[in-house]
Amino acid sequence: MNEILEQLTNRPLASDGPVTRLFRAAGIQDFVAAAHHLWKLPYGRIADRDQLGLVLSEGRGTCTTKHALLAELAREQRIDVQLTLCIYEMSERNTPGVGKVLSRYGLSCIPEAHCYLRYGGKRIDVTGVPAGAEPIEEFLYEEPIAVGQIGVYKNDLHKRFLSEWITRTEVVHGRSLEEVWRIREECIAALGAGEYAKPDN
Repeated sequence: MNEILEQLTNRPLASDGPVTRLFRAAGIQDFVAAAHHLWKLPYGRIADRDQLGLVLSEGRGTCTTKHALLAELAREQRIDVQLTLCIYEMSERNTPGVGKVLSRYGLSCIPEAHCYLRYGGKRIDVTGVPAGAEPIEEFLYEEPIAVGQIGVYKNDLHKRFLSEWITRTEVVHGRSLEEVWRIREECIAALGAGEYAKPDN
């Protein structure tokens, strides 16, 4: 992971701002250290996605909240990164921990929304994944988003994509969007309880 973080601008946290102050209070003094700190945090949802500082105080985060918080720090530090939303085929190979849930419903994969940062034309992902997970190389959809779009907008886009996937995928024919969304939620719960919750430091 260190070689990926080296692609980020490494500079002391200079400009002031509410997010910068949160990282400084946690003893973090430069941008790369902030990215590395987020990468090491276990996978898990925070109590309120609109309060990104909870990633630091609760000591956990998802791909969405970790990258949104880092994007806000970058904005305060005038570092040119782009928060990006994508859809990929989530499977046991690239997201260890979801396989048992998927197989219970006769699925090998399910479209999942994922967030990361783009910096200098490269993808930076500080989600933190277990050792041995296959990298996510192919995306079904990608678009740049603002931090304010990580809630309703992201969920609506994800559900629209799932609705289209249901209509063209034989193995899920007859299942409602609500049922497929519940399967997806079971997968996310499994990640919070499994290896994603203990990233390889």
